[in-house]
Amino acid sequence: MKLSIIIPVFNEKKTIREVIKKVSFVELPDKINKEIIIVDDGSTDGSVNLIKNIMIKGVRKIFHEKNSGKGAAVRTGIEHSMGDLIIIQDADLEYDPNYYKKLLEPILEKNAQVVYGSRLMTYPLKIWGRNKTILPIHLIANKFLTLLTNLLYGGNITDMETGYKLFKREVLKNISINSNKFDFEAEVTAKILKREIPIIEVPISVKPRTYKDGKKIGWKDGFWAVWTLLKYKFTK
Repeated sequence: MKLSIIIPVFNEKKTIREVIKKVSFVELPDKINKEIIIVDDGSTDGSVNLIKNIMIKGVRKIFHEKNSGKGAAVRTGIEHSMGDLIIIQDADLEYDPNYYKKLLEPILEKNAQVVYGSRLMTYPLKIWGRNKTILPIHLIANKFLTLLTNLLYGGNITDMETGYKLFKREVLKNISINSNKFDFEAEVTAKILKREIPIIEVPISVKPRTYKDGKKIGWKDGFWAVWTLLKYKFTK
């Protein structure tokens, strides 16, 4: 069995080499091989040259001439993937590849079709103090979008916007993804739930970054996520 790890990249020169290193050396369960597909989405900060100079066996590199968005990069990665399983890995250091084993367990042990790594099962909202929540508005927005998802599609998930989404290939094969931007997360979740495919969640921890650190998602993306959830409630 093969796991395709799709890494969409846009202007991540500070982290891309470390992410590739972690993904390359992470251990997977027995009899699961991995392929790594880096899709640079028109980076302008030097990420392209760094990616071109990565010489690690099993790493495939694809380059978009211009920036089109995370969804477009993920779609390209899916089109070029060969794995039985597909997971998305952001190119920053928020998500730890050491969680792959935990994410794979429901698929290997319970024949699950879709597994999400939920950040919000154990991520508290603290407005003040030494350990206050980084970007609390984002946490509130994520909880709202997840609640809206559950209300519209009858789901029972805790983190719709998580970057760690693991799929069996046949699930994505039967879903048409149109989103180019961060609304990919809402579209793929909506279409999975509309098909009554259970989404299994496992708790994960992340190291959230700020806009100063390079975070890119903003309030406009939240608006488009709401629109996407509403649109696919009534359309295909």
